[in-house]
Amino acid sequence: MNQDVLLRVEDLKVYFPIHRGVFRTVVGHVQAVDGVSFTIRRGETLGLVGESGCGKTTTGRAILKFNRPISGKIYFDDQELVGLSESRFRPFRRRIQMIFQDPYASLNPRMTVKETVGEPLMIYRLSRGVNLRKEVQGYLELVGLSPQYVDRYPHEFSGGQRQRIGIARALALRPDLIVCDEPISALDVSIQAQVVNLLKELQKELHLTYLFIAHDLSMVRHISDRVAVMYLGTIVELASSQDLYAQPMHPYTQALMSAVPIPDPKIELQRNRTILTGDVPSADNPPSGCHFRTRCPLATEICATVKPRLNEVSAEHYTACYMISKGG
Repeated sequence: MNQDVLLRVEDLKVYFPIHRGVFRTVVGHVQAVDGVSFTIRRGETLGLVGESGCGKTTTGRAILKFNRPISGKIYFDDQELVGLSESRFRPFRRRIQMIFQDPYASLNPRMTVKETVGEPLMIYRLSRGVNLRKEVQGYLELVGLSPQYVDRYPHEFSGGQRQRIGIARALALRPDLIVCDEPISALDVSIQAQVVNLLKELQKELHLTYLFIAHDLSMVRHISDRVAVMYLGTIVELASSQDLYAQPMHPYTQALMSAVPIPDPKIELQRNRTILTGDVPSADNPPSGCHFRTRCPLATEICATVKPRLNEVSAEHYTACYMISKGG
C-alpha cells in the first residue's frame, strides 16, 4: 500500500434487507452501495457528491462500521477493517471520527458541552476532573467558541454553534481521518462558509484528512482536493477538483455541473444546460449494466449488459462510461 494513502476502499457493497409480512420475510435488498472503490491520501480532502439517496452517507458510515458491508474491503493505514471484531476495531475508532449532518439531532440535549466533548476523552481514559474541563475549553477555543460555554446545554446555542461543538467533539481524540457527513447542509447559507473555512484551517493546523460528503457542488469545490461523483450506489467519476469542474466527462457529472448556478447572468443565459429525463431508479431494483443508462443520452446496448468500471481516461481522471473509454 502506498504510504501516502491513509484509506483505501475496494469494491464496497452495503445492502439493506427488505422485510415483509408477519414473519418479516426478506423479499429483496436495497443496494445502497454497490461496488464503490476509492482512496484518500494523508492530509487531503476527498469530496463525495451526488443526489440524495445515492449512497454517500452509507459509504461514510460503513467506514466507521456503523453499517456492515456484505462484501468489499476497507483498509486504514494498511489494516483491513471490515473483518475486525468490535474490540479490535476500538483503537481505530479513536483515529476515525465523524461530524454528523444535523447539529440539532447529534447533540444530547441533556448533556452539557463539557460532557459532550469530554465523553470520548473519558471513554478512552485520556483525561478527567479538572484537566478534562481545561481540555474541553481548549477545544472550544480551537473551533471558535468561548471557553465560558463549557457548562451550557445544546438548546442555548445557534445551529452554527452546535455544529462547532460537534466538530470539537470529533477533534477530541485527535483523529487522523474525519468523515464529514454533509456538515453544512442544515445551516444557514451565511454560516456555511464559516464552517467550511474552519474545517480547512483545522486541517492545516492538525494535519487532518477528510472525507467530505455533500450535495452542494460549490462548497465541495472550495474544500476538496479530489471529488468522487456517486450515482445510485456507484462512483461514476473521480478526479481532482480542478479537472472535474473544468472538464466533467461523465454524462451524469455534466448534468450536475450544468445545474450549478453562475453569478454572472450573461454567462448563465448563454451556457448549455443538460436536462436529464426520467426519475432516479429505485435502489432495490437498479437497472442492469450501467445504473445511469436509463437517463443517459449516450447509452447503447453494451450499457445494459455489463456494468462499467472506473477507467483512467486522463492523468488521475477516472470515469465509468463505455462511451468515454472508447473515446466517444
